Amino acid sequence: MREGQKIYFRGEGDQQPEVEPGDVVIVLHQKHHDRFQRSGDDLLMAHTITLTEALCGFHMVLKHLDGRDLMIKHPPGQVVKPGDLKGIEGEGMPHYRNPFERGNLYIKFDVTFPENHFANEELEHLLPPRPSFELPKGEHVEEVDLHDYDPNERNAGGSGRQEAYASDDDEHAGGPGGIQCAHQ
Repeated sequence: MREGQKIYFRGEGDQQPEVEPGDVVIVLHQKHHDRFQRSGDDLLMAHTITLTEALCGFHMVLKHLDGRDLMIKHPPGQVVKPGDLKGIEGEGMPHYRNPFERGNLYIKFDVTFPENHFANEELEHLLPPRPSFELPKGEHVEEVDLHDYDPNERNAGGSGRQEAYASDDDEHAGGPGGIQCAHQ
């Protein structure tokens, strides 16, 4: 069933002697749910797991709309990445006119990461080695650092570093406020 769908019961309306009964029309309105969103017969939900669960597997219990508890397990060794979408077949909503067939339940995962400098040396020994790196040779090599990006701080105050393509040669040409050619 879908939002706004109408269900008709023909001839079941107000009944009076010697008057043809009308129809009963029911219009469906979907109720908002805190955990699930509906897409056709499929159910969608979001769930947050820890980095340990994402790397090492997990078990979770999900209370379904019909009151059942679903024990969901994800095996170790199959990494869950932030934004991954996983599905459980047949755990969505029943199909219209065939309640024994059901849509699917999809879970979109978010992964919480530990704070900076969390067990640096221990992790370094547990994880696969870093790829080898060779610094390019030459005079045009410059070392720079990455920083957290905050879009509100970019070019704050209107003055700031501009990209080369933002520059225009007209800025340096004559014209109002600049150097002008002498009149003859």
